[in-house]
Amino acid sequence: MRDDLDALKRALIGADRDAALDATRRLVDGGVDPKVILEMGMAAAMFELGELWKRGEVFLPEVVASAAVFKRCNEIVEPVLLAQRRPGDEAAAVVILATVKGDLHDLGKNMVAAMLRTSGFEVRDLGKDVPAATIVEAVREERPKIVGLSALLTTTVPYQETVIRALGSEGLRGSVKVMVGGAPVTPEWAERIGADGYANNAPEAVEVARKLMGT
Repeated sequence: MRDDLDALKRALIGADRDAALDATRRLVDGGVDPKVILEMGMAAAMFELGELWKRGEVFLPEVVASAAVFKRCNEIVEPVLLAQRRPGDEAAAVVILATVKGDLHDLGKNMVAAMLRTSGFEVRDLGKDVPAATIVEAVREERPKIVGLSALLTTTVPYQETVIRALGSEGLRGSVKVMVGGAPVTPEWAERIGADGYANNAPEAVEVARKLMGT
């Protein structure tokens, strides 16, 4: 198992689609817990890639290429994870996720979505470059427990505050918890804009969501 997890991580970091898919299939076919595949293989690889990007050792096109491979691997793992849910399980809490307006990067959001789903949450993914009005309308219609806002660019981070203010002006802020994340986002920023939670990575986002739900 460890060899295949390491192979998966290397392939994801190197954006080697065929090798990543082969390693993912071997792990699934070998009966490895899909949560282990996602957390110790896929998420770990993306976290390491993010650190390389921050240090300037890889560049955005490489991150985008790896994100595409991650998505393909997740198409194999996620159905196995979802199949583990029992018919009698309690209805999942709804979480709305969005990468804010002006930002076209969704790797982090996609990782969070995958891990939230596998942890029992029902995710409504609004995609990337999402304006505040769309998020407000989704909150009004879906009545989620949590809204997660992602921003990868320093120029789009302030839009997280725009969304929170829009929710407030529409009288919806009190009914939903808001958590924020993204490479330039900090706990101090989250506190300053009145967010309820901050997550540095996908596994942490799951823990924050659970805390916000009181579970």
